[in-house]
Amino acid sequence: MKINFQIRLYLILSGIFIASLITANLIFQKFFTWTPFGLYTFELSVGILPYPITFLVTDLISELYGKKKADQVVITGLIASVFVMGVVLIANAMPQTVWSPVSSEMFNKVFGLFGPAVFASMVAYLIAQFIDIRIFHFWKQLTKGKHLWLRNNGSTIISQFVDTATVLLLLCFTGVVEWSRFPGLLENGFFFKVLVALVDTPLFYLGVWALKSKVHEDPDENAW
Repeated sequence: MKINFQIRLYLILSGIFIASLITANLIFQKFFTWTPFGLYTFELSVGILPYPITFLVTDLISELYGKKKADQVVITGLIASVFVMGVVLIANAMPQTVWSPVSSEMFNKVFGLFGPAVFASMVAYLIAQFIDIRIFHFWKQLTKGKHLWLRNNGSTIISQFVDTATVLLLLCFTGVVEWSRFPGLLENGFFFKVLVALVDTPLFYLGVWALKSKVHEDPDENAW
């Protein structure tokens, strides 16, 4: 059976979502600094770079396919993440050969996932994504489908704050991060995500403009 454009696009968006989510969880141990225009210095994990893409994708799926399909891709992303983390943990436990180019110590340093950090990330992910989807549809109904920028930025900014605050609170409670670092990390992470949310607004408009007429007239009545 030939897959129509509607299903094919959903699979592509879901793939981008899952790839961004898993990549963020795999690379989070490296940190970087960035000072745009010399105005503000960010100190952030590189895991934050692909993560905002997940919110752009869920907003696109919400707009094009409806809330149920957006919820489905969030759950799928969680299952995929747990599966990958399990594979990484098994690989980390395997003894190395004497000629292995990568030693067990090096592999553990790069991919050895600290339990509380992964737990905090997954909890924050679920809470933030579901909040994002529901706020998006709240604004969509309130504005009767108008003002794309409002539901895109309104849902993403609020959910990103929840995500950043939740993961930091859990990390502080479990002793991974000192409480004294909480305000600075919250400010850095949230401010960066707000900037990304504003930058991706034109991309959201472009995606909706180019794709909505080709997907479905009413995403809330999507049957497949």
